Amino acid sequence: MVSDNPDSDAVVTCHWLSTAVPASMTVDAAEHELSGMDLAMKLHYLRILYYFHPSPTVAGMTPDALKNPLFLSLDRFRHAAGRIRRDDGGRAQIKCNDSGVRVVEAACERRSIREWLESRTPDRDAQLVPDKVLGPDLSFCPLVFVQLTRFKCGGLAVGFSWAHVLGDAVSALNYINLWGSLLSGNPEQRKPHHSPAETPTAATPAAAGDPLSLKQVEASGDIWLPNTKHRMVTSSFKITGTKLSHLRSEVSSGGGIPAFEAIAALMWKTIAKIRVGKDPNPVTVVRNENDCSEERNTSLSNKQITISTVATSSSSSSSSSLARVEISELAMLISETGKDEKQAIGEMLERDNGKTDFIIYGANLTFVDMERVDLYGLELKGQKPVCVEYNMCGVGEEGAVLVLREPDDADNGGKKVVIILPEHEMPKLKEVLESEWGIA
Repeated sequence: MVSDNPDSDAVVTCHWLSTAVPASMTVDAAEHELSGMDLAMKLHYLRILYYFHPSPTVAGMTPDALKNPLFLSLDRFRHAAGRIRRDDGGRAQIKCNDSGVRVVEAACERRSIREWLESRTPDRDAQLVPDKVLGPDLSFCPLVFVQLTRFKCGGLAVGFSWAHVLGDAVSALNYINLWGSLLSGNPEQRKPHHSPAETPTAATPAAAGDPLSLKQVEASGDIWLPNTKHRMVTSSFKITGTKLSHLRSEVSSGGGIPAFEAIAALMWKTIAKIRVGKDPNPVTVVRNENDCSEERNTSLSNKQITISTVATSSSSSSSSSLARVEISELAMLISETGKDEKQAIGEMLERDNGKTDFIIYGANLTFVDMERVDLYGLELKGQKPVCVEYNMCGVGEEGAVLVLREPDDADNGGKKVVIILPEHEMPKLKEVLESEWGIA
């Protein structure tokens, strides 16, 4: 966490807190109605962190120069500056009252950005992204936090904490990229770039009944965060293009299985191996649609994700435990089957009027396909980030695995994998991945 005490031992210290509001006043403080899918995501948060190496361009960006485009960006996406309210029936909505997004100005005066990126400190990135969640006083809690951190070398880190109730990853990135375009003097928002490769097979229509990818949980009153028995931790690793090609050839002859399916199948089998007596079955698969419509570039929503469940017939109590299922079989299941539950989730939350607390990420072991989303789309006056970190908060105890694309010119198609699991499971997972697959 960022410390606001300059005499503390924290590596990152806070210098200033401020608020950015829309550049023009919102008329009549309108309400933004939340959809059922928005409400299904209300206990989840996205954390996105950009690192920029020192340069004359970065050095010339004063705090005001970095903050001023936020005022203009909130003119486009006004409810990002709003606050949660409840209507007479108890349903949450966003009051567009121009309360603004919170901005943290911080400094890391003890390390250069290169030293920081080379460090293996477990909570390294968490110090550069505000760890705020909504509640308990919802009417005063910002939906978006931005942290601007200067390093002793002149490098810059920009961290965004984004309430998922506002919109999915593409919504968040559209907002962030708009901020970058405005900072660069370009008032037009660029359309998000999607990789054209490997379109997944469409999920099958949803079956009758309650969606399996949704789980009712307890939250701490009006603190919008699921209660978990165990602390959830995050780890990440990169799979080089060479190792990924080897994995895909192991999964299927000729390497025909797409990268996401191959990685998800490997992780499914490995996590099943460390969860003795408790197979992760079914699992949830969340994909980002390849949607570049104008509507998706000018609004924030949770419309883009598709959600499906996948299950095997294996039982942890039999000799055919999931850990013994071939990775190729699991990959084919992820690739070819799955009950599409997005519509059913929305309908269920509408019937409930959003009063009950649910989670999707971590309700089952959840695999998130981010391959078609360009995390490196942000540019600050022509300078691209040298590194981007993407994480989630509010994940349930079944855990989540995120497969991210690396920059287009990085390692011939390598991928980054982010894993969120209960703390006691992470050392076991790392041990198995390194001993059996050489992944560290």
